[in-house]
Amino acid sequence: MMSIPQTPIRKAVIPAAGFGTRLFPATKAVKKEMFPIVDRDGRVKPTIQVIVEEAIAAGIEEIAIITQPGDIEVFQNFFQTPLTDNFYNKLSEKNREYSQYLRDLGHKITLLTQETQEGYGHAVYCAKEWANNEPFMLFLGDHVYLSELNISCAQQLIQVYEKVGKSAIGLTVTPGSEIYHCGCVTGNWQADNRLLFLTEICEKPDLEYARSHLQAEPLGSDRFFTIFGIYILTPKIFDFLEENIRNNHREKGEFQLTSCLEQLRQTEGMVGYPIKGRCFDTGMPDAYCNTLMEFRRG
Repeated sequence: MMSIPQTPIRKAVIPAAGFGTRLFPATKAVKKEMFPIVDRDGRVKPTIQVIVEEAIAAGIEEIAIITQPGDIEVFQNFFQTPLTDNFYNKLSEKNREYSQYLRDLGHKITLLTQETQEGYGHAVYCAKEWANNEPFMLFLGDHVYLSELNISCAQQLIQVYEKVGKSAIGLTVTPGSEIYHCGCVTGNWQADNRLLFLTEICEKPDLEYARSHLQAEPLGSDRFFTIFGIYILTPKIFDFLEENIRNNHREKGEFQLTSCLEQLRQTEGMVGYPIKGRCFDTGMPDAYCNTLMEFRRG
C-alpha cells in the first residue's frame, strides 16, 4: 500500500560549486551556471535562472544554491543586487519590470557555501541544516529541461512523490554506448507501468555490467534507464552522506551521491519515473552547443 507524504515539497537544492573544467578557458571568466541560454521566447538567461524557474514553476518556495565562497557575489549580483541607476535607465520599460522580477526570484534564494570542492554528494550535504529535516527537490546545476506536457518536468516528479510518498528520481532512456557517464537504474514496474520501483542504482556502469544487471522492460537490448537530473529525496539521504564524509569514504577521490541514493533506496524504497520531456546538458562543449539550438526551438 502506498503512503501519502505528510510533508509537501517546498524546498529545492541546486549545487553550483564546481569549477567547470570541461568548459575551460571560458569558465576562468564566467561561472558555467552563468553561461547564457536563449529560451523559446527569445530572452537570454543564465543557466541558473532557467533551473530556478523550473523549480518555481513546480511550486517550490525556497531554493538553496550551493556555491564556492568566492562566487557568492556572482549569484548575489544577479538575483539580489539592484542595477546601477545608469544601467537601469538605459533599459526599456519592459526590461525594467523584468529586473524587478529577477529580484523577486532572489527573495526565494539562499546562498550556501561548499568550502572545499569534494564531490557532488559533498555539495548536497552542505544543504543539510538549511533543509531542516524536510524532503527536498534536487537539481543538477548545469542541466535544463523542456517538458512535453503542460506542466514542468519538475512538477511531473512532484506529482509522483505526492502519490507514493517515497524518494523519486526522474528517468530518461540512454543507449548503452553512453551510460559510462550516467547514473543507471533498474526495477519492477507498478501495475499501470508508469512507476518503476527501483531495485538497483548504479553510477557509471560499464556496458557488460549493465547488460547483466540493469536491463529493464520494455527497453530492449542496449537501452537503459538513466537519471534525468531531477530528484526528490527525503532527509534520510543526509545520514548516508554524513557517514561517508565522517569515514572518508570516497569514490574516485570524491564524496558521491549515487552510492548514497542506493543506500536510501535499500532503507526506504525509491521510485523512478520516466519524465515526459527532454534534458539538456550545458556542462560540456558539444552538449552546450546543442542546448543553445534545441532549447531555443522548444
